[in-house]
Amino acid sequence: MPERRGSGRRPAYWTRACAELSRRDPVMARLVREFRGSVLRGGGDAFETLCRAVVGQQISLQAADSVWRNLLAHFGDEMMPHRIHRCHLGTLRRCGLSQNKARCLKNIAQFFVHRRVTPRYWRRPLDETRAALLSITGIGPWTFEMFAIFYLKHPDVLPLGDLGLVNAMEQQYNGGRRLADARLRTIAARWEPWRTVATWYLWRSIDPEPVVYPGPAADA
Repeated sequence: MPERRGSGRRPAYWTRACAELSRRDPVMARLVREFRGSVLRGGGDAFETLCRAVVGQQISLQAADSVWRNLLAHFGDEMMPHRIHRCHLGTLRRCGLSQNKARCLKNIAQFFVHRRVTPRYWRRPLDETRAALLSITGIGPWTFEMFAIFYLKHPDVLPLGDLGLVNAMEQQYNGGRRLADARLRTIAARWEPWRTVATWYLWRSIDPEPVVYPGPAADA
């Protein structure tokens, strides 16, 4: 499940999505009431969002925070693509990153530098953004989905590779018992086109702190 950090504006679709989900699904209606006043928020920096996603893959929140603090101590308060692109791989390793994660951060930085990525770059269809990010070695479907939720704030993302979401669905819809993938998708079908919103409320159901990202099973 994503880390609990960051800030951002309330998505314009949020109120409508909550109303429609509540009409269709009694579980969603209950969760919307329970967590009334809380909304999806995310950071405003695409590069930092992706880097934090990679740092947080397959390790605890505490461990991810420690690594991120090490990176900030070395590179400053802002993670800039050109600085990561030019740094030695060993520098990233000494901050606590694994070899694979260090290479992935370098790959992300190279992508941003060589393509001269600006915020306008992401104003494209979601499938084009997905293809672009998955072309970066080390970025997989889950990281793309977290980026789509927390940076792009796309309203209809369903990250079934996220164990937190699956666990929450099993608790809320099947008494904690395992649900087959087909059943998970059947349940989620009633949420379209607001699956991001439903996902966020399900995350909230197992984590009392709002799920927020600065700008994310893992891909590494």
